[in-house]
Amino acid sequence: MSLPERALGRSGLTVSALGLGCMGMSEFYGSRDENESVATIRRALDLGVTFLDTADIYGPHANEELVGRAIADRRDEVVLATKFGIVRDPDDPTKRGFDGSPEYVRAACDASLRRLGVDHVDLYYLHRVDPRTPIEDTVGAMAELVRAGKVGHLGLSEAAASTIRRAHAVHPIAALQSEWSLWSRDIESEIVDTCRELGIGLVPYSPLGRGFLTGAITSPDDLDADDFRRNNPRFKGEAFARNLELVEAVRELAESKGVTAGQLALAWVLAQGADVVPIPGTKRRRYLEENLGAIDVALTPDEVAQLDDIVPAGERYPDMSFVAGVSPPPSP
Repeated sequence: MSLPERALGRSGLTVSALGLGCMGMSEFYGSRDENESVATIRRALDLGVTFLDTADIYGPHANEELVGRAIADRRDEVVLATKFGIVRDPDDPTKRGFDGSPEYVRAACDASLRRLGVDHVDLYYLHRVDPRTPIEDTVGAMAELVRAGKVGHLGLSEAAASTIRRAHAVHPIAALQSEWSLWSRDIESEIVDTCRELGIGLVPYSPLGRGFLTGAITSPDDLDADDFRRNNPRFKGEAFARNLELVEAVRELAESKGVTAGQLALAWVLAQGADVVPIPGTKRRRYLEENLGAIDVALTPDEVAQLDDIVPAGERYPDMSFVAGVSPPPSP
């Protein structure tokens, strides 16, 4: 089976119109079932998804290993993306920092290749910009990986517009991965236009608002005790209650179109442009299949405008101080 494809900017990299974010299969979103996660990845390939996204921090490391096992006999069907640059304290994984030094770039890539069981990745992202290392130095080292055949294309995640320009001047950037959904619109003010000017594709993560926009979460008690969303401002207190009203507005429009709230929310992201490739994450086959139904949901200009008016309550992260500068906080 095949899905519609989209080009990531002018990089020459073409992927399925929807990808699969694999993070939650290993960490952050409550309980895990490795067998179901592997089955979900393989089902995604069966259904024509070609774009898989992971990172070395997820697990940590366990997610790359899981993805590697799932695609071991199907590598040629996959545009494989992973990320580096967020580091954890080995004695306390909740403590995180950034490392974009050239030495770390090289070491991190080799470690990811080993865990994934591959000789190259198709897209290698700097997960978060290291404010201590000039972006030119980081991307210069990443470019060496391209020349060595270990990496096909380069990407950035959650970088400021000025940083994107500086990085792109060193080596073409194929994709920017940033949060973008009905309740996360930050990149629309400057970053989207910058990427389009430079021919960089847009890869929205959390296009379902970390699951909130599906309507499946009606109370904080719906989240497991170790689910990181319990500490997310939009999932707490008054903001949670106000965001339920947002979800109800999405659900009402979705019901009128005969689709699910999640499909409608994904359709809105897909409607933002042909250079936009969302990577909704899931660890279950049934949600994967529901998400892929969004590709067939057509929105009228009036419906897009109606959805554009939705404004969420609460900040994206508990500490937004990192967002205004080079990069946002070291969170998933």
